[in-house]
Amino acid sequence: MMNRSISILLLTTFLIAGALSISAQDQPDLRDRAERYFKELQYAKAAPIYLKLVDTPKPYLQDMENLAMCYAKMNRYEDAEIWYARVVQHPRSDLSNLVSYGRILKANANYPKAKEVFLRYASKSGKKALVANDVIGCDSAQVWIANPSGLRVRNEEAINTERAEFSVLPVDEETVYFTAEPEARGDSKKYGWTGSSYLRIFSAKPDSNRMLANPQLADPDINKTVYHVGPIASSRDGKVYFITRTYSGKNGVKSTIDGKKYRTNSMELYIMTNVYGSWKEPVSFVYNNVRKYSVGHAALSKDDKILYFVSDMPGGSGGTDIWYSELKKDGSWGPCKNAGKMINTPGNELFPFVAADGTLYFSSNGLPGMGGLDVFRSKGERDKWSKPVNLRYPMNSPGDDFAYRINDDLSSGYISSNRENGKGNDDIYSFSYRQPKALLLLAGVTYDKSTRNILPNTSVTLYDDNNNIAARQQSRPDGSFLFQLEKAGLYRLQGTKFSYYPDTASVGVKESNNPDSVRVALYLDPLFEKGKTFRLKNIHYDFDKDNIRPDAAKILDELVLTLHENPTLKIELASHTDSRGTVAYNEDLSQRRAQSAVNYLVSRGISRKRMVAKGYGESRLLNRCSDGVECSEEDHQANRRTEFTVLEY
Repeated sequence: MMNRSISILLLTTFLIAGALSISAQDQPDLRDRAERYFKELQYAKAAPIYLKLVDTPKPYLQDMENLAMCYAKMNRYEDAEIWYARVVQHPRSDLSNLVSYGRILKANANYPKAKEVFLRYASKSGKKALVANDVIGCDSAQVWIANPSGLRVRNEEAINTERAEFSVLPVDEETVYFTAEPEARGDSKKYGWTGSSYLRIFSAKPDSNRMLANPQLADPDINKTVYHVGPIASSRDGKVYFITRTYSGKNGVKSTIDGKKYRTNSMELYIMTNVYGSWKEPVSFVYNNVRKYSVGHAALSKDDKILYFVSDMPGGSGGTDIWYSELKKDGSWGPCKNAGKMINTPGNELFPFVAADGTLYFSSNGLPGMGGLDVFRSKGERDKWSKPVNLRYPMNSPGDDFAYRINDDLSSGYISSNRENGKGNDDIYSFSYRQPKALLLLAGVTYDKSTRNILPNTSVTLYDDNNNIAARQQSRPDGSFLFQLEKAGLYRLQGTKFSYYPDTASVGVKESNNPDSVRVALYLDPLFEKGKTFRLKNIHYDFDKDNIRPDAAKILDELVLTLHENPTLKIELASHTDSRGTVAYNEDLSQRRAQSAVNYLVSRGISRKRMVAKGYGESRLLNRCSDGVECSEEDHQANRRTEFTVLEY
């Protein structure tokens, strides 16, 4: 998975932007600036510049490719999907862009489309093996989401923020350590990839509900370095810490890109020992080699005698591999050995953890999975392992899932993820296994809204009350679908299908033994009728304003999805007012509102040439509320609306 996740970042070299940069006297133009930020891995700065560059009738292919990659690296997968969709339509697009597009589609849980894209790549390139795991993962993920395991995953909301939090280490029964991005302050040093502060180790304690709370910076001795710190691992007795951090010296590798010089700093492992209650200065792991490779993500065997870690040192299978070193009698660590091809792949293996029963858990994007990093388990030790087993949904998700840790009782633990609808970037989740309860049933049928005929093979997604994907399936040949639920609550259903406008329904499910107690009908409206008009519900503007409010943006995002899924669709986006105010003023206001909506869609990757903004003012009232007629606010509201009309399909 080609992403920015902090989880992957920790084991790759990163650029110290501006270490040996170009002269301040140079004044590059917009594209030069965007490309410089892009090459410096400062994606958060490059993206908004590229967004300006591509807002033309014929944008450059490389600008679109770089913008799509920026969004992917920053975990903005929906934006990345939209731009990769435009990239692969370009006549000079390289076939490799299909692979990137397919993996972004997987990250957005669009598995049928992703599989179609992977198969297209395999057919055109002849490189079936390159995407074989991706195709298998698409098929498996759909089965896993339709049949989730009996597992409860809970967002640790009290410590998660819009920034990154991940990788929990229990210190004792009342304290855990975790890795996180501190809040950026005016004088803080920031990492250009994300625009956020460098990682540090934090501590937290469980509250009365056993939720982690009260996050604070951990011991200053652990955080004493310039750049990234974390994650952190520990011996069983808690007297030895193994800390991953970025090399902070001046001997990093110097690179030249387009004639400009930069310095890259690798990750390295430090060992910190507690002697008679006092922590000693961290000592560099003997096999660190910052000029050649990175080392980090430590984990100890259950007897503390084997140190597993992750590295991109020579001799691996590709990307980052899991390696190990054995503790010798004199207390030193033996030579590094690769943990073997059973668990290591040409992709990235990261975040190993050995449970109390000896099971190895690790994350990988080189094995068949749901998208990005998935967590796998394997039995064995050193370089002898059983075939890895995917932990499935909901432990894994379409996003990156990593830093798995199960408690010694093997019934609960923590996992980190950037899955959809978290609080921010990477979030920490707790999990617990439990006995499944009696199942509740939610049944329904998908229909064509125009003909009222059943609409088979419609993708139906079930969201829980936190807007997380609870399950997804295709409606059957008779249009029916059936979800088995483990708990009552408020759910939302969404039906989507190519050439149709989606339909959604909110459903309250109560405890009941009657399997027919909850039934839902979804009516999808066909898009292929030229001149047909669709009303966008709940698009509201502040009085006398034309800016797009956050609640309106959510509705417009559904239109983004429709336009993205139907790339030949061209529309007129119309805004209407009520009759209050002068005719001329209402026409101007509605035109500005329609144009604002179009501009928003362009910012989300929809080509401007596919849309026409039109303000109709009060000329197309839906009721009798014209000038001089006394009407209720509700009647006036019915006339204040935003619509789109199919111009071409």
